Amino acid sequence: MVHFHLNAGLWAALLAFTSLQPCSAEKRVDLVVRPSGGNVSSPIMYGLMHEDISNSGDGGIYAELIRNRAFQSGDESRYPVTLDGWSPVNGAELSLKKLSQPLSSALPYSMNVAVPSSSAEKVGFANAGYWGMDVKVQKYTGSFYVKGAYQGKSFTASLQSALTGEVFGATEVPVKKTGNDWVKYDFNLVPGKAAPNSNNTFAITFDAAGVRGGSLDFNLISLFPPTYKNRPNGLRVDIMEALAALKPKFLRFPGGNMLEGNTLPTWWKWNETIGDLKNRPGRSGVWDYSLTAGLGLVEYMQWCEDLNLEPILAVWSGLALDGGELPESRIDEAVQSALDELEFLTGDASTHWGGIRASILGHKRPWKIRYVEIGNEDWLAGRPASFENYKKYRFPAFFKAFQKNYPEIQLIASPSVFDGMTIPKPAAGDYHPYLTPDNMVLSFNKFDGLTRDNLTLIGEAASTHPNGGTGWDGNLLPFPWWGGSVGEAIFLLGLERNGDKVIGAAYAPGLRNLNRWQWSMTQIQHAADPALTTLSTSYYVWKLLGTTVLTKTLPITAKTGGIGPLYYVAGETEKGTSVFKAAVYNSTEPVAVSVQFSGLAGKVKQPQKKAATATLTVLTGPTNPYEYNDPWKHNNVVKETKTKLEAKQGGTFSFTLPQLSVAVLETDSD
Repeated sequence: MVHFHLNAGLWAALLAFTSLQPCSAEKRVDLVVRPSGGNVSSPIMYGLMHEDISNSGDGGIYAELIRNRAFQSGDESRYPVTLDGWSPVNGAELSLKKLSQPLSSALPYSMNVAVPSSSAEKVGFANAGYWGMDVKVQKYTGSFYVKGAYQGKSFTASLQSALTGEVFGATEVPVKKTGNDWVKYDFNLVPGKAAPNSNNTFAITFDAAGVRGGSLDFNLISLFPPTYKNRPNGLRVDIMEALAALKPKFLRFPGGNMLEGNTLPTWWKWNETIGDLKNRPGRSGVWDYSLTAGLGLVEYMQWCEDLNLEPILAVWSGLALDGGELPESRIDEAVQSALDELEFLTGDASTHWGGIRASILGHKRPWKIRYVEIGNEDWLAGRPASFENYKKYRFPAFFKAFQKNYPEIQLIASPSVFDGMTIPKPAAGDYHPYLTPDNMVLSFNKFDGLTRDNLTLIGEAASTHPNGGTGWDGNLLPFPWWGGSVGEAIFLLGLERNGDKVIGAAYAPGLRNLNRWQWSMTQIQHAADPALTTLSTSYYVWKLLGTTVLTKTLPITAKTGGIGPLYYVAGETEKGTSVFKAAVYNSTEPVAVSVQFSGLAGKVKQPQKKAATATLTVLTGPTNPYEYNDPWKHNNVVKETKTKLEAKQGGTFSFTLPQLSVAVLETDSD
């Protein structure tokens, strides 16, 4: 867990903010945007990246409310199976059992609920959820498996306050049959009253007198609120709505370090994340907790479907985080697994894996996969030997197989040219800049010198440390802060200038649970209470830039001024509007800007000669650049201002941008 504290002296030093030489603004920065001669831009310039870190999957975007629902581990030497999250009700005794007849081979452990010998009450168990549960007047969908002799009439499923015991809603689940077989029960629960806070539990109780043999066994106890687009086993509505508002174009998954696993046996085995939940064994997570695998390969693809995202699928490259890697004699195992995964996703029903998808899982129509990344940060774990082996035999083995079987797929190496890898054509690389704001700004022209053969994905990026601090020897800041977010904006403008060399960019990590985290800097923070879902300063910057999509860039000539402290890019959208994007960093005074779209005059309708208009959207922040959006204060330090501008003669728009601001100017369509 990351902790951060600033003493008064350090805070004063940080307020200087930047080690770059301050720039005095020119009296004017006069720019002319030419109507032709730019680059074609990537159609997926802004996107998302996800792995389960900081309970961003389980306890986050994956809407399951029950914590430790199936007593999974994935690696018992690292994560012993426990009853974490569970508590007895009315004197019941809870214990873990490894029955001779488990629910499935994937879920060998279950919870035994022993009843008091002379109890006439209802007994059972409760679950505290992922640090609480949100209870509203809406339909909750649940299920559980039970084994044992029970002659009662029903089980009771309920939601209640953990503080007062007040029951907000309950439903009776009629008994089907009992005995030595596992029986699944499904139910719906609609509370009659909303809870005032998220300090709530879910309970299942039953008549103690109806139990024969002294106990019952339970497993895979599940409860979902309404999900995004009502998907079964789906995703959390408020978080998905926040992501949808970004209008992202791709999703890179499943990581991230999660893909690699802590050790060779614990990598993200895609075929263990598909199908019925009772057949998913769970995983040994790489961020200090085990995973349910409820958010699996199919759920990721449905996420892509629901937000109209291009999947960027990462496949395991044979490397683990402890530096272990498959030898050259075994690398074909990892290659074959990747080919099987592609067949599962894209193959028709006549293929082995495509047939499983179509017949068993019911998704008859194959998905489209246009991008596949081989591994994750293979320049890092086990270096230098593992990186050399990635270049020597691991990546070449995948490259050869994909060129033969899927030549139409854009292959991506997990290192980039900036990491010291010469990437064979037509493959791309992946660059992950976690930098100070100053270094983000210094990277504005980083891609200018690359050729189109150096196609690069920015699969992860964020401002993580303050200027002039201790960097990775110290902690991250507690949340994205305004000055860091402006630094990110300038880096992104540099990427947009080179849109023909860039696949796209994603902020990472995207999500963080406020109750347990391993990485504090995230675009969105969340908890059980949706009121705590917080959009960071970086969220607003990436949203502004990402929701105005350039299809091509346009050349800019500076008549006065130049790059710094004003950084910029210009282009056109699919609907034909002209766009100017800019940010101001490290200026001692506001910057007066004039932008002339030299091709605009010809677009104005005749004979009325109506002046062209445009909308200027400007984001500004607080006086203190280290302020942030605090979930506990429910504040937003980012101010958005929209202004309608009218062009002067020659298609010129004039405006002023303050220090540490981000802006988008878009001409109005006819």
